[in-house]
Amino acid sequence: MSSTSTRQGLIIVNTGDGKGKTTAALGVLLRAWGRGWNISVVQFIKQETGRWGEVQAAEKLGIEWHSMGDGFTWKSKDLDKTTEKVQAAWSLAQEKIAGGVYDLVILDEMTYAFRFGWLDLHEVISWLRANRPPAVHVIITGRDAPSELIEFADLVTEMCKVKHPYDRGIPAQPGIEF
Repeated sequence: MSSTSTRQGLIIVNTGDGKGKTTAALGVLLRAWGRGWNISVVQFIKQETGRWGEVQAAEKLGIEWHSMGDGFTWKSKDLDKTTEKVQAAWSLAQEKIAGGVYDLVILDEMTYAFRFGWLDLHEVISWLRANRPPAVHVIITGRDAPSELIEFADLVTEMCKVKHPYDRGIPAQPGIEF
């Protein structure tokens, strides 16, 4: 872990219905990487086999990255498997946060786990309070962040959709959305 003498770890939440929640987290990731921080990313929804642009960039930069979901999990044909994947992602996230190695841990699309009941919000918050080292920053992204998570966080940004090309029939594009 890099020097922590003046750093106070923050819980940061990027939420809302607009594009940019993960993108904002990746902006912080890039800034932290530039400062020599140790970083780990755990994605709760994106497929393990996904080769998204951010995954390819992380590999080139030497940033630890774990995509652990099965895609659009709310359309899952096997919700037990989906729940297991989410719980495995949380177990890995706990290791990364508490282990004392990482300066920044990003929990991408974690809010869906609360929304669909795959993780207990109160247990997660209690665990973070008790186990997150004081200098470790944690970023949680996803739509519909619960009010308790917003209250717990140190910094919350809500992305608000004003206009999106998808609404005009323009599909998601590599390099922009993924």
